[in-house]
Amino acid sequence: MRVEDFLVGSASRTPDKVALVAGDRRLTFRDLDVASTRLAGALRRRGVTRGDRVVVFMDNGADAVVAIFASLKAGAVFSPLHPSTKADKLAFVLNNCRATAVVTLGRLSRTLQAALAQAPSVTTVVVADARADTPADWLRIEEAVAAEPGVLPFPGIGPDLAMLVYTSGSTGFPKGVMMTHDNVVAAATSITTYLESRADDVVMSVLPLSFDYGLYQVLMAAKVGATLVLEKSFTFPQVILQKIDAERATVFPLVPTMAALLLQMKDLKAGDLPTLRTLTNTAAALPAAHIEKLQALFPQARLFSMYGLTECKRCTWLPPAELARRPDSVGVAIPGTEAYVVDEAGARVAPGVVGELVIRGPHVMKGYWENPEATARALKPGPYPWENVLHTGDLFRADPDGFLYFVARKDDIIKSRGEKVSPREVETVLYALAGVREAAVIGVDDPILGAAIKAFVAVEPGKLTAQDVIRHCAQHLEDFMVPKHVEFRDALPKSDNGKIDRRALAAPLMDAAE
Repeated sequence: MRVEDFLVGSASRTPDKVALVAGDRRLTFRDLDVASTRLAGALRRRGVTRGDRVVVFMDNGADAVVAIFASLKAGAVFSPLHPSTKADKLAFVLNNCRATAVVTLGRLSRTLQAALAQAPSVTTVVVADARADTPADWLRIEEAVAAEPGVLPFPGIGPDLAMLVYTSGSTGFPKGVMMTHDNVVAAATSITTYLESRADDVVMSVLPLSFDYGLYQVLMAAKVGATLVLEKSFTFPQVILQKIDAERATVFPLVPTMAALLLQMKDLKAGDLPTLRTLTNTAAALPAAHIEKLQALFPQARLFSMYGLTECKRCTWLPPAELARRPDSVGVAIPGTEAYVVDEAGARVAPGVVGELVIRGPHVMKGYWENPEATARALKPGPYPWENVLHTGDLFRADPDGFLYFVARKDDIIKSRGEKVSPREVETVLYALAGVREAAVIGVDDPILGAAIKAFVAVEPGKLTAQDVIRHCAQHLEDFMVPKHVEFRDALPKSDNGKIDRRALAAPLMDAAE
């Protein structure tokens, strides 16, 4: 099976059922299937062929979903990028994967044009909601989906690459996680199994499609034949809650930031939104107090606490029946996979001993796109000669019953608002600001964001204010990467090898918390 077969199968079984609600657009499975097939034909006629990379540079919307399935039907590999991605990073991704095509929005055309000046591999651009200044040679998506497909279908098999999802790395350069059709099918099948996903589900998702948690809401809804209600963000929670009520949503995927905002809403009472039967959480662990409050607020809904990585989509899940006994656990390996803790030599450790979490199974990535060094660090030989296992870089322990508990991250990656933030990437932008002498970024506890970005900078006296620093970052970084706090220092602490010591910066904050 291939990923596009999720949609094709549901369109065959229930063609007239609503598959997608996005803004004022409602598409049936037939609508979505036909539109994606026609766009796939347009991509093929413009030279996109098997294995080519198609970057989907859009926010949440119907056209983004069409573009994802169209790329797959064309035999290509899709790569979703957040719409707030700046031109330099966009150019890096386009060049790194040597993209052949980009699907975008009219309002993002200036950013894309700036990136395309540095990305000669791109030969085709498809645009939705074109504006007056949109280049004339860019294909309008409305024209593409109105035409007959012509050259389809395209033959393909499960081991083919399906998607490249770029994730921040400790070097500051994003890495393309390679997932085959077999990887995605295995992950989606496992997750929909333990969630007991159903065709009569209505999934409310506000998670960006560039975030694999959000992306899989699209894929899993198509797989089981459920309806997906896709919103652009959780900026206005009350609007989303009204939409849940109006659409009678049954499934609501959360990240801790969203949970914290929900629990602050004074008008939300226990028993409201009675159609919700499933709440899920990943990206970071929910505090036990938030779990208890969510259960009280939505007594009819099961809450699934989970842990995952882009490199394998999902690692563990905690059965809802275990929440009362183990509220701080992220559970056990998802069905059909294995998760265990090892020491530095790779040997499994006893219960209670802290070590690195290792993931084994058909959902583990094939590696990082053209990055053998990073791949070798993450993928290491497994129990059998023909397989590799994923060393997550995260520290865990297991209890005597095999339930897993997150301890800490081995690297410095910060998770803020459910997104991974590379300190190095933010620091590079800080150093580009005139007057900054030294810069370092860490994550600090935040009741809403989970972790807030804090920048420490040493500057020339009287040159900059905190607002100057934040404004500069907002011009060059995605919104979730912009520091919330700025602290000025005369000089930043150094380690013995002369590098800025982030741990020394974080230590006073940790001491204060204790």
